[in-house]
Amino acid sequence: MEKLTWGDAGEIGYQLYEAHEDTHPLSVTFVQMHKWVLELPGFEGDPKASAEKTLEAIQMAWYDEWKLDNE
Repeated sequence: MEKLTWGDAGEIGYQLYEAHEDTHPLSVTFVQMHKWVLELPGFEGDPKASAEKTLEAIQMAWYDEWKLDNE
């Protein structure tokens, strides 16, 4: 299994979509998304190392995945 860190926004976004495919990514708070990222298999990033810019990048990657199946 590939190890994930906060710098892997694209892969994290993909995995969040797979784990929560019925959830619209833009409806999720950063607090909830942070929690879900920490729960992903293989995630090894420091929980305190995320920033708003990082979470925005993850949310946009997740949204891109979501749009492929929902728009």
